[in-house]
Amino acid sequence: MQTTLEGNRSKILIVDDSAFEQRMLADLLSEMPYKVSVAFNGLQGYQLALANRPDLILLDVRMPNMDGYTACRLLKANPVTQDIPVIFLSGADADDDRILGLSIGGVDFVSKPFSPGELTARIQVHLNLARRQHAQPPPASAEPAEAEAESDPDAVLVNAVKRLIADNLAALPGLAEIARSVGTYREKLSQVFREQTGMTVFGFIREERIRRGEELLKDTDIDVQDIALLIGFNNAGNFATAFRERMGVTPTAYRQAIQKK
Repeated sequence: MQTTLEGNRSKILIVDDSAFEQRMLADLLSEMPYKVSVAFNGLQGYQLALANRPDLILLDVRMPNMDGYTACRLLKANPVTQDIPVIFLSGADADDDRILGLSIGGVDFVSKPFSPGELTARIQVHLNLARRQHAQPPPASAEPAEAEAESDPDAVLVNAVKRLIADNLAALPGLAEIARSVGTYREKLSQVFREQTGMTVFGFIREERIRRGEELLKDTDIDVQDIALLIGFNNAGNFATAFRERMGVTPTAYRQAIQKK
């Protein structure tokens, strides 16, 4: 009977650099049917998540070596861990912090100090939602993708960068900041990205901007000038030049041809 109960306990991973916060959370959760493990920074948390496959992660934002946002980007870029619910816990309560945490894949953002009752309720809600999602049969191709990602951390890094770029086309940071945002440095990222994709990071950014511009021209009525700004060009002229070089026609001509069809 004890073994069965143990197997039914949800696994919660606490990632926080404060020993006091860890103990407080562990004491709170130990009173519930959870099996708790802890990590002291984002990198250790990411590695433990790969090894132990927790059912939910409580992730602090501000930590040394690797912060919570960086860890979450890696978790969501790896098919092995991308479905694990991540609840951010942070002393920062600014709207920008909340928006960033949710936009990179967090399911919730709880500000410190928090109400123990509210936190445990949120944990249970997201565990229940995850169980319903996992009850659905996975795609036939899911297992090989997991094996490949698990054995190739470089692929996870590149996936994280691609997602970051796609989510921030309008205002991308420099290459060094992009690298820091996924837990590496500029030279390593440039090398890995070229090995994995056959193109530079900037080459991928150009392709992604044109691809997104093409989608917006085809599927929306947004003005060409506004599309240019949405995908990171300074003005419509720069967008038109880049689009014509890649597609052979101007954005306006492309849209007109689509509308005629």
